Amino acid sequence: MPLGVRTENLRKIYTSAPPSAAQRGASAFGGRPFGRTGPCQKLEVIALESLSLDVRPGEIFGLLGPNGAGKSTTIGVLTTRTRPTSGEAWIGEHNVWRERVRVKSLIGVVPQRPNLDFGLTAREVLTFHGAYFGLPAAERERRADALLDRFKLADRATQLLHGFSGGMMQRLSIARAMMHEPQVLFLDEPSAGLDPQTRLLLWDIVREYSARGRTILLTTHNMEEADAMCQRLAIVDHGRMIALGTPDELKRSLPGGYLVQVHVDGRTPDLLAALGAIPGVTEVKTGGDGEISVYADHSGPLVAQIVSRAQSAGAGVRDLRISEPSLENLFLHHTGRSLRE
Repeated sequence: MPLGVRTENLRKIYTSAPPSAAQRGASAFGGRPFGRTGPCQKLEVIALESLSLDVRPGEIFGLLGPNGAGKSTTIGVLTTRTRPTSGEAWIGEHNVWRERVRVKSLIGVVPQRPNLDFGLTAREVLTFHGAYFGLPAAERERRADALLDRFKLADRATQLLHGFSGGMMQRLSIARAMMHEPQVLFLDEPSAGLDPQTRLLLWDIVREYSARGRTILLTTHNMEEADAMCQRLAIVDHGRMIALGTPDELKRSLPGGYLVQVHVDGRTPDLLAALGAIPGVTEVKTGGDGEISVYADHSGPLVAQIVSRAQSAGAGVRDLRISEPSLENLFLHHTGRSLRE
């Protein structure tokens, strides 16, 4: 029977910089400065803030957001690697922190960066993993053969990993996670750095695994992947959920749908009012460096009208881009910055 995944009011506060923030600087983690509180003036980084999720049994669910949004921390909590500051998490009916041993037997995890043993062959990576989960020797060999073939690694089965490309190691990491046939599969940025052919192969394999009644939770900031793969999405930023629904529902929720991003010299309140008065325009928002975001319910002659009104207001147009309703536009609407930052 498929298992669901649930969190309730998850909160995680780091008192030292998370690895990602330490590498890129404090402000890179969710775009927030670290806070200092208490008599010891300890470092505090809020990674998750009252995050509640309900992943249905058997669905492919996506956590979408920029680097530092809290996606990997959420995966860490759900896979027993990160203890939350407060809140609860469940795999099926099993509480993640009260039943860690049982939960580990039910889940498979593919981390953001492969953590394979370079002293093993591809086959040994899989069979050792199977042995860890108590699979009989014959079953380990059977499953390893099937997975190596499905992931297009059969010809490298007896080779050490030193000569493997990044894409090959990612494929092997996913095959390893599937070796004990977990009920819930966690994929943290599974297609990061993959070429288009490998990405499509991965998507096909994930869909096949889902069709067998498995629950899949993946994190991504790849718009195409989220749209193509996920039955439902939660968009998160600063550790909070800002939108939830199917890809189509989320795109339809964007005011107007179409987005025109225009950069001008000489932006004035009169120009903003003039753009907002264009028929079909539903919202006008401003950003840095003279950026104006115009949301509208159609494209048509919109570009010409925007340029004309900018010129009439004495503003020079430096750049202009129009895009159809998309998940990235939805994120821009809520946060004012690109998912790819």
